[in-house]
Amino acid sequence: MTRWSDAPPPPEEPPITPLGWLRVGLRGGALAFVTFGCLILLLLTRLIEWPLCGVRRPVTPYITRFVCRTAFRILGMGHTTVGRPMEHHGAVVANHASWLDIFALNACDRIYFVAKAEVARWPAIGWLARANGTVFINRDRGEAKKQKEMFEARLDAGHRLLFFPEGTSTDGLRVLPFKTTLFAAFFTPHLRETCAIQPVTLIYTSPESHPPGFYGWWGEMSFGGHLIKTLASARQGSVEVIFHDPLPVADFADRKALARQAEERVRGAMPG
Repeated sequence: MTRWSDAPPPPEEPPITPLGWLRVGLRGGALAFVTFGCLILLLLTRLIEWPLCGVRRPVTPYITRFVCRTAFRILGMGHTTVGRPMEHHGAVVANHASWLDIFALNACDRIYFVAKAEVARWPAIGWLARANGTVFINRDRGEAKKQKEMFEARLDAGHRLLFFPEGTSTDGLRVLPFKTTLFAAFFTPHLRETCAIQPVTLIYTSPESHPPGFYGWWGEMSFGGHLIKTLASARQGSVEVIFHDPLPVADFADRKALARQAEERVRGAMPG
């Protein structure tokens, strides 16, 4: 994943104490047990679900939702929502701060992420992404038609897709300009008349005594280091997920106008 680098490096955290490492072991062990235990359950369920329902997934998304909600309980991290996920066909777009975004969003709604093809090859994370129905795309203009057809098939199956238009994760304190490329897929005649885009704002509050942007994952931060830092914290903060009113695609002249309005909604709910 390409991550935001146009920012000063994050402030150095104090060394993890022995008690902090104990929390890493306890929380990390519990999180791994729930995540991979439920992954096995999901795969077994999918063996039955696939022959009966094909691309439709009437059962397995609830397993994913249980894992994500439980993850916040294990971390001791607050998770609240404002507004409601739309029931309309279409996609969700959100600002991107951290790998925690995946848990925060899946805990609210049955959604399917859109990710770069490289993610499918990542150890552990790639397996989880494939099992949960992630849509993998290549950022190649030559494959634009194929990607539109893929989006249309998934949306017709009742799937609600989610992508991060910033194209990178940040410190969670700001919203970067939205890239408009993926919005174009919703302007085919069929999708334009039937789909809506729902903007979502993710607001992270850092634990006491930690700097703002504690949960942000950017620059040269490693996934493992950020995960350990989060698990080790004695106190945890919270994440608020704000669902804005859906934007019917048919109301906009082109992808740039739609992306601009979605960006304004997401940015407008950020603190300050």
